[in-house]
Amino acid sequence: MEKKYGAYICKGCGIGDAVDIEKLAEETAEATGLKKEDIKSHDVLCSPDGVALIQRDIKEQGVNAIAIGACSWRTKYEEFDFPGCVMERANLRELVAWGQPPKEASTQALARDYLVMAVVKTQKGELPEPGVLQELSKTIMVVGGGPAGLGAALQAARAGYEVVLVEKEAQLGGWGGRLYKQVPRSYPYQGLEEPLVKTLAQEVQASEKIKVYTSTVIEKTEGQPGLFDVTLKGPSGSETLRVGAFVLAAGRKPYDAKKLGHLGYGLPNVLTNLEFEELVKDSNGRLTRPSGGGEIRRVAFIQCAGQRDEEHLPYCSAFCCATALKQARYVREANPEAVAMILYKDIRTPGQTELFYRNMQDEPGVMLTKAEVKAVKEEDGRLVVEATDTLLGEAIKLEADLVVLATGVVPATAEFQRYWDGLLEAASKGDEAKAKYMQEHPQPETILNLQYRQGPEVPSMEGGYGFADSNFICFQYETRRTGVYAAGCVRQPMNMAEAVEDGAGAAMKAIQCVEHVAQGVAVHPRAWDITFPDPLLQRCTACKRCTEECPFGAIDEDEKGIPYYKINRCRRCGTCMGACPERIVSFKDYHVDMIGSMIKAIEAPEEEELRFICLACENDAYPALDTLGLKLRQGLLKKPIHPSVRVIPVRCLGSVNLVWVADAFSRGIDGMILLGCKFGEDYQCHFIKGSELANYRFSKVQETLDRLQLEAERCQMLQVAISDYDKLPDMIEAFVKKVEEEFGPNPFKGF
Repeated sequence: MEKKYGAYICKGCGIGDAVDIEKLAEETAEATGLKKEDIKSHDVLCSPDGVALIQRDIKEQGVNAIAIGACSWRTKYEEFDFPGCVMERANLRELVAWGQPPKEASTQALARDYLVMAVVKTQKGELPEPGVLQELSKTIMVVGGGPAGLGAALQAARAGYEVVLVEKEAQLGGWGGRLYKQVPRSYPYQGLEEPLVKTLAQEVQASEKIKVYTSTVIEKTEGQPGLFDVTLKGPSGSETLRVGAFVLAAGRKPYDAKKLGHLGYGLPNVLTNLEFEELVKDSNGRLTRPSGGGEIRRVAFIQCAGQRDEEHLPYCSAFCCATALKQARYVREANPEAVAMILYKDIRTPGQTELFYRNMQDEPGVMLTKAEVKAVKEEDGRLVVEATDTLLGEAIKLEADLVVLATGVVPATAEFQRYWDGLLEAASKGDEAKAKYMQEHPQPETILNLQYRQGPEVPSMEGGYGFADSNFICFQYETRRTGVYAAGCVRQPMNMAEAVEDGAGAAMKAIQCVEHVAQGVAVHPRAWDITFPDPLLQRCTACKRCTEECPFGAIDEDEKGIPYYKINRCRRCGTCMGACPERIVSFKDYHVDMIGSMIKAIEAPEEEELRFICLACENDAYPALDTLGLKLRQGLLKKPIHPSVRVIPVRCLGSVNLVWVADAFSRGIDGMILLGCKFGEDYQCHFIKGSELANYRFSKVQETLDRLQLEAERCQMLQVAISDYDKLPDMIEAFVKKVEEEFGPNPFKGF
């Protein structure tokens, strides 16, 4: 589009007191080629009068490329929303007026660089248009008919969406369908209740919005959100359906109790809590010993059997304590003379379940004691439980007719993920190692069978024991496959009531997904973003970096190895842009040349004064910088960011291209900081792998700086959380001082 430029400077919130506005306008005009009359100021630009000033210029003068020098772009976005215009904001409030001393030469220079970069960004940017695909489906497919799946299906149907529910078993209910009774859900939390899943299953089967497939599995899933083509295999053969998004509620499996031989598993009267539940259900509440059918008078419930144990499962399974209390009630109801002994590491009954726990504490014949169980043995036909660290402060032995082990749970996704991880590791060693691995390890059952080059299932968290990988803090239901939302025990351990609510939450995310792709906008975290990658494939060398590094599997390859995008899978992080050595991937309002031009627009003093660039992730690092400015304004912090540093926000550090390093240092910049999210096992990156990929790429920055005959230490990556705002000044100053003292000015200054 043909552009008519306008730049607007706000004097409010202390900006006019910190900066010479007239001089700022003159310097910006000189640096960008704008006419001075195109740069206007206002006392409070976000006020109705200030907004009207911009709107008049749009209407009367045809202004359609707007640079605003005011507050952070993370605020006042409704006031500064001008549809049909390319628009960029320079943060003169948090980073300049609130973050630096007023009327200093360094503060003026900082404001100049920020406003000039904003103008350059409007000059290099284009107005994006949403990419809307045709023949989209808004049907929600729920995989799994347990509590989470039933909750998801009902919630989506109540919201008016068509639902397809796929369950591999012949009946709905999942593990919840195997329960005899359920922990009480209502006051006074004493009497056991009928399992909730029975009612939910009836509601699902009665709903006109929900089509149920039982004894059915997914053979293949192709496509992308809104355009998933799913082939089902059931009793009547195969059928292909088009759906918009998934709720993955495939549930859990019990931890392998055969690994708990030291706790007596394998002896005829040692059962898991699930086996005990089925024993009670099959007998309709009557209890007899599995071996010989004798009377049961003493039952020992061993909690955390293979849980919270580094040799087995280090995590808690969330429901076992309440289950033990419920099953102790089974024992007392079956025989009022019987004793139930619960040996626990800790009792965990959050919320109103605590009331049920208190009621059971008052139950005669129920004994609860903290204990570390060491062994379960059979002596003279009786079971003996040996334990230490009890509330009695001494080692004890307890006799029991029956022992019930509260084994942990693993997500249904875990077994295949272990197989896939092993396969990838073997493949990295060559075709022979891969073939040997496949011969020795039969492929376990799959769930979604995604036709993605990065694997057929949703990836699991590193060290996460098979739970679906997501940004656990920010996007609880998200997986690394756009349009697939995890719920229930594939996401984290939880009880049945929590799983029902979890399924409802995942259904809402699935609905958000289908509605967003129908509008051609990103799903999350850039939920407002209508841009999408637009590669210049004529220059593609088929290096495969973009397809391999995309965290979300959004890029496939044709038979020649040339990448092509499944646009509705894309989260708009720009990781492919940072990966591409040919620099051919771009977005309308975010591309390599744009950021490179902004870097080149920064004034690099020719004298001894140093200048630094900070590429800051917009998700954690940039908000931390904004918060720092606010705390400085409030007087809660005293130390600002070093005035020689210029901050440029980036979508993700994964989008940072190495050419920007060359652009900066050849321009005379003295040092570069990459400010990104924490990576590793407890990562905080909104785009999963972005900061980790940036760290890997910039371990190779030595080659770039070697060509310029500069020190590699002039470029450094720092990890910050959004809450680390108070640490930023010291972190950045330490880097600035290191460059000043060890390397000095960039020798390219003045060239």
